[in-house]
Amino acid sequence: MNFDIDALLGIGWPAREAWPSGWEAVVDAHPGARPARVTEQHRSGYVVAEAIDDAQSAESLPEWQRPRCEPTSRAAVGDWVLVEGEPGKLRIVALLPRISVIKRAAAGEHYKQQLIAANVDTAFVVTGLDADFNVRRIERYLLLLKGGGVQPVVVLTKQDIADDAPGAVAALAMLAEQDIPVRSVNARDADSVAALHPWLGPGQTVVLVGSSGAGKSTLTNTLLGRSRMKTAAVRESDARGRHTTTHRALIAMPQGACLIDTPGMRELKPTGEEQLDEAAFADIEALAAQCRFRDCRHENEPGCALREAVRRGELDPGRFANYLKLRDELTAAAQVLEARQAKPAEARKVQKRPSPRRGADDDDDEYDQYE
Repeated sequence: MNFDIDALLGIGWPAREAWPSGWEAVVDAHPGARPARVTEQHRSGYVVAEAIDDAQSAESLPEWQRPRCEPTSRAAVGDWVLVEGEPGKLRIVALLPRISVIKRAAAGEHYKQQLIAANVDTAFVVTGLDADFNVRRIERYLLLLKGGGVQPVVVLTKQDIADDAPGAVAALAMLAEQDIPVRSVNARDADSVAALHPWLGPGQTVVLVGSSGAGKSTLTNTLLGRSRMKTAAVRESDARGRHTTTHRALIAMPQGACLIDTPGMRELKPTGEEQLDEAAFADIEALAAQCRFRDCRHENEPGCALREAVRRGELDPGRFANYLKLRDELTAAAQVLEARQAKPAEARKVQKRPSPRRGADDDDDEYDQYE
């Protein structure tokens, strides 16, 4: 394949030793094509880039436009694809295997997976140090991110107006003990956000996730050194913001990395493929191994190590409750996923998810019920 490797490196092209299984076979099967990265995904098609500041529209594969095409089979922002044709007449001919992926079970009552971003190294979980701050929601994000092979970094914004930024960091101390970095910043101050530069080196891809009004777009503008993303004020009553980011977009950063900004997500449902011990609950999973019964549900069984830890004040009751809630949601999602995968592809229909003991549904793009 003949292409400009230096141009591709500027938009995150991975070293050959980092190529996932099957990548080289796809490349060799299309000798006349060249690689490009998806920078935007729209209903009518894609925008791709073969270099920095080289955004072009591209026609998608015909099968991606069919209603029964699984969303995970289509390209998402951050994906690498092979394209053919001249500028203005590009068409995608193949999707390269993914190194990592962030996805969720899509909003609504039916089971369907939705891709948030692909080929991401790090995710900044952006949370405002105002009414937006919610430890339980952060734990939910970590479950989805770690399940997709992405390194999370919790970024606490609005440090300049926070009443107790050190207290918020202390509330997340358990994450730091599990090698999940936590950084508190003023998203409007370039010197403050420099704390995030270690994850923005050349070749790295970072995605910003968080609720509307958390400061993702403000953070993006400060990291860029210019006002590219539209921002808006939040309501004082609950710190909710308008959706100033309306679609996912991949942006080349001056530090050499690629940054993907995302809109606030309505729901954060697990897909059934995640593991609790890979999220923010590795310590709880290890403690659960000490329960008297191997199949302990941590409800009313005697000899439950988790309930005993709560009683002794060694395990936060809210964190324990969230662990049980996510465990139940994950179990329910895994059962539906297993049943769906057992069906022939042509027989699969939209399948309704069983409701866990407390659902993840909410009214809009915030997550007030994750308390």
